[in-house]
Amino acid sequence: MSESTNLRLNKYLALQLGISRREADDLIDAKKVTVNDTVATLGARYDEGDSIKVQGKETGSQVAYSYVAFHKPVDYVCSRKQQGDSPTIYDIIPKQYHHLKPVGRLDRDSSGLILLTNDGDFAYRMTHPKFAKVKIYNVRLENELAPLHQQMISDHDVQLEDGGSKLQLERMNETDRKSWIVTMSEGRNRQIRRTFGALGYTVKKLHRTNFGPYALGELAVGEIETVQPL
Repeated sequence: MSESTNLRLNKYLALQLGISRREADDLIDAKKVTVNDTVATLGARYDEGDSIKVQGKETGSQVAYSYVAFHKPVDYVCSRKQQGDSPTIYDIIPKQYHHLKPVGRLDRDSSGLILLTNDGDFAYRMTHPKFAKVKIYNVRLENELAPLHQQMISDHDVQLEDGGSKLQLERMNETDRKSWIVTMSEGRNRQIRRTFGALGYTVKKLHRTNFGPYALGELAVGEIETVQPL
């Protein structure tokens, strides 16, 4: 196998499998990858036309990276497998995008911006806490948020068992204490709902409008559009 082509095996695997290059290196290090039936090692390269297998299964031909933004409706889960009676986002996403994976999650009762891609490195950069990608949500509470509780969340933070970044609150208008713009950089599972819940509030609506440099804009509910990696 010539090294003059400078084709990195981990980059190829990341593209084929929709994983990060780090995860691809883990597969190689675990001796699960072969090139022309020879076990690959870290830093390996390949030539076009080589037979590349993962756990004995031949990989397909190389495809291009894809990145899309999707306006998720409520009552849909971000999973390929149906959970109970809830449909998945793949029930309404066009089949041409079914090979893409969600970048992070929105729970069933939440709506708004979801990114999908087959680029594992992009997904890693968008979701790992060290990159601190800002997310913005419109939140509607069942009851008005008391000024003391607003201060507790914004200034002192409400400690959850699994941590998470501090939430920044901004009122949508001066006369409504039920509707808030919530900004965060690192999200734990259902962190916004659990933060308000710890103070006795129920979140009636949670809608994500921004994720890092991407904004929902005028994208209609249930619609999808191609975006560029930024």
